[in-house]
Amino acid sequence: MSVPSYGVIFHPRFPPETLAGFARKAETAGFDELWLWDDCFLPGALTSAAIALSATQKLKVGIGLLPAPAYNPLFMAMEITTLARAFPGRVLPGFGHGVGSWMTQIGAAPKSSLNTLADTLTSVRRLLAGEMVTTHGQDVNLEQVQMQTLPALIPPLYVGAMRAKSLQLAGRVGDGTLLTGMSSPAYVRWARAQIQRGILEAGRKEHRVVVYYDVKVGLDGAAARAAARKSLASRLPWADIHLESLGIAAEVASFVQTHGQAGMAEHMPDEWLDAFCAAGTPQQVSAGIQRVIEAGADTVIFQPLDGDPDCLDEYTRYLMPLLKSADGRS
Repeated sequence: MSVPSYGVIFHPRFPPETLAGFARKAETAGFDELWLWDDCFLPGALTSAAIALSATQKLKVGIGLLPAPAYNPLFMAMEITTLARAFPGRVLPGFGHGVGSWMTQIGAAPKSSLNTLADTLTSVRRLLAGEMVTTHGQDVNLEQVQMQTLPALIPPLYVGAMRAKSLQLAGRVGDGTLLTGMSSPAYVRWARAQIQRGILEAGRKEHRVVVYYDVKVGLDGAAARAAARKSLASRLPWADIHLESLGIAAEVASFVQTHGQAGMAEHMPDEWLDAFCAAGTPQQVSAGIQRVIEAGADTVIFQPLDGDPDCLDEYTRYLMPLLKSADGRS
């Protein structure tokens, strides 16, 4: 098994003026990657990527995710080209369906989210390669469009996916797949099987799986786990596909009826917490991250709880030395 990569999320609710310093700290701590969100109504990921890349020397910067319905493929290719030429080998663009309610709100709801994502990614890849592109799909229409400036190295294009059809699409058209938070080891194994179906169908070879994973670490393991429970409780009832992969969907529904939303955090079984998060002492968290890697994650991206401002210092102080030592990188 190859040495895994580790990354951290700069939460979009963190002030953008702190991004450069955050990125430098992440690089110094030994992180391989920094990932950004492109959520509606919050600071933009493309400009944020330029800030983070400019502030660092080797850190790779990923964008997870650019909503395909909201961006024209040409303008995506233009922005990616700028970053890829200025920072070759360090840009990791990710594409997704976009949050449905947001896409409707801004007038960008696609006729088919799967087709739009596939057509967008395919068009961007061809444009980055210098091809003349003409395509007329349900939502993506280009007529003899060609880039005049090209990146020397086309970056890997990632697809964010959750369900079977999207995961299979990621395997067919992507260089990697980005799995959202709450991706338990059981879900990662199931997702990899879906991705592999797409890979085989398209005859592709190289493909990386990146997993966002809630991480809360501290010397006071009980306090860290309590914080993770509180964060998880607010999202657990809605994570249907993630619950199904563990076979606990009915159990969670019954649990909510019994304890209510307010009682979720207090009464949640440890097994659920340890499936969806890595929380506790450095040793507990390291073991949780290892379980995700063993399930098939090539890269684990530490996701701060609800934009927790203390996360990076905690990861740097308590966790990264342990992980790097285990990987022989200290």
